[in-house]
Amino acid sequence: MTKSKLTLDDSIDKIKGIGPRYLKCFQKLSVETVRDLLYYFPFRYQDFSKVKNINELVEGETVSIIGVVKKIALRRTWRKKMFLIEAEAEDKTGSIRIIWYNQVFLTKIIKPGTTLALSGKVKKTGKKFYLSSPSFEIISQEKDEPIKNLSELKHTARLVPVYSETEGLSSKAIRSFISSVLYLRNKISEYLPDFLLEKYQLLPINEALEKIHFPNSLEEAERAKKRFVFESLLFSQLYLLKIKIKNNHLKFPKIKADFDLIKTFLKNLPFELTNAQKKALFQIINNLNQRPMNRLLEGDVGSGKTIVSIGASLLTYYSGYQVALMAPTEVLAKQHYKKFKEFLKPFKIRIALLTSSEGRIYDNGLEGKLSKKALEKIIASSLPIIVIGTHALIQKNIKFSKLGLVIVDEQHRFGVEQRKKLLSQNKNQEIPHLLSMSATPIPRTLALVFYGDMDLSIIDEMPEGRKPIMTKIVNKKEVNKVYQFVREEIQKGRQAFFICPRIEEKEAVNLEEIHATNLISLADKLKAEVKAVKKEYKKLQEEIFPDLKIGMLHGKMKSTEKDEIMKKFLNKEIDILVSTSVIEVGIDVENASIMVIEGADRFGLSQLHQFRGRVGRSIYQSYCFLIPDNFSYKTIERLKAMIKYNDGFRLAEIDLSLRGPGEFLGTKQSGIPDLIMRSLLDKKLIEEVREEAKNVLKEDPTLKKWPLFYLTFKDFVKKSKEA
Repeated sequence: MTKSKLTLDDSIDKIKGIGPRYLKCFQKLSVETVRDLLYYFPFRYQDFSKVKNINELVEGETVSIIGVVKKIALRRTWRKKMFLIEAEAEDKTGSIRIIWYNQVFLTKIIKPGTTLALSGKVKKTGKKFYLSSPSFEIISQEKDEPIKNLSELKHTARLVPVYSETEGLSSKAIRSFISSVLYLRNKISEYLPDFLLEKYQLLPINEALEKIHFPNSLEEAERAKKRFVFESLLFSQLYLLKIKIKNNHLKFPKIKADFDLIKTFLKNLPFELTNAQKKALFQIINNLNQRPMNRLLEGDVGSGKTIVSIGASLLTYYSGYQVALMAPTEVLAKQHYKKFKEFLKPFKIRIALLTSSEGRIYDNGLEGKLSKKALEKIIASSLPIIVIGTHALIQKNIKFSKLGLVIVDEQHRFGVEQRKKLLSQNKNQEIPHLLSMSATPIPRTLALVFYGDMDLSIIDEMPEGRKPIMTKIVNKKEVNKVYQFVREEIQKGRQAFFICPRIEEKEAVNLEEIHATNLISLADKLKAEVKAVKKEYKKLQEEIFPDLKIGMLHGKMKSTEKDEIMKKFLNKEIDILVSTSVIEVGIDVENASIMVIEGADRFGLSQLHQFRGRVGRSIYQSYCFLIPDNFSYKTIERLKAMIKYNDGFRLAEIDLSLRGPGEFLGTKQSGIPDLIMRSLLDKKLIEEVREEAKNVLKEDPTLKKWPLFYLTFKDFVKKSKEA
């Protein structure tokens, strides 16, 4: 297709040079159209802007030179069995040796007399300088051919954009294709309202697109990035706030704020709630009475979130409504069922357990098994009941007739539509209240961006009487002492966890030298982690603790197998549980007092803290041993935070600042633009954009006052839902 006929909505295979092979590569990166390609932004820049004469070069600096190739030759090294391309380039001040590895095709496109722009790090052997695998760009093929303007260069002698790659598609190729369609940026009309551009000094869309791909300075790149970060954050906040506004206008079960009932409940507890628990419970009580609840209850491991949810369930039950609590595993569901029975014993409460394997009911002090069909009938009636279960609760045949409260444990993204789908068969079309519980402390910036449609309650205090978990960093020479200590603790009647290291993805050595980043597939990663846990299990069982009972847990096991292993561990039929990172959040094994984490440097601080929280759940002194593979200064300093802090929120903030949001969250969040992911350390900007989104919605909740802005926002929402 000719340049003039190409449009923003055309498929990228209409771009010259993009055939079936490149098309597949771009599809892996979710780049389908020309517009997608223009909005495929670099994640960093290589600074090749320092252009020098050959006689000015200094060892170790990254520079660019303009030189004419005097000679070029190909030879094979016998020791490493690789092809070596050697060239010599000269300018008016001198000459320099150039080396490329295993790029045989270069001898076909670079001939003596070719003028090149070369960019890379200057190295030295003896007294002579050379460039090893530099980026290059052909300026002219003939010695007498006029040299083009250096400002037209895209890969050298400038600030060069580097993009996330995939196998078979390099940054150099991506730059070339973007450069060929960049003129189409002028077809995009400005969609941000003028008052936002002026207030935040944002670049216009056409200039921002040019400067983010091919800036002349880092300052220009930052200004362009600010424009796109701002609009991405603004759209995401508008989306979440609109959900929140919509949620607040829905018909909801009005739960009576019966403080006398709550006082009786608190009085009957064998302990006193912390101030943080009381505050969270008060927020929830008011919410249940005044508007539809969509709340995230955050609390450190062992901070007492469950007791708060029990108080909310009691109020809901006494207002004549039903409660559904959904847990990720059968073991965790049974644990919740046991706690609800224990703490609601003084009240006449009907509580049911429903999992794939069994049904039980506790009614006014009496308990027994009940068939699923019988439970389904009770649930379908208007009788108040608290039903605790797994995903069995969302089966088609489960019909709640008067559902007042849904409690979801460790599954935050559970919105209005899912609640309607999940069990909401209320005859009066009331949307049930939602309380999501999380033991993963989330920094405020992340909470605003990812859970901005939810209200937030935080329990940041631990109950009194808990002994701090003693944490120690252990080197490989001390491992035998750890094994001996574990044996001594087990002889006292305790139990231990051993966590195997996370398998890391391979990383490309050099994005310019390697034209593909070969990442381990999820299946291969899982297979490798299973292999690691089996190897550790075998070592512990056969070599270290042959006389002890050892169990194994990993991600390829079926849910029923995992539940069975956890039951055995809870029942003390297993002394040591060897596991990958799949170890369940929230499981209370009160008898477990030791957590040993192999390859501790491969986990983030937040995940290490989660593991540590599996022990220390009782009166016994508990211990956590961190055994890193890497003992670099940086690694040990990071792990020392685990010794210094036992506060999950503090560790989460440190984790976010050290590893960035993508790593902190453990996975790339679908529907969240990369630029937002990279901006989550800018707390001030996120707060500003949140307030600006509120102001925009105050002025026009429909956004139709700004037609292009409204249409672009709609497209953002559509893509977010599809991702």
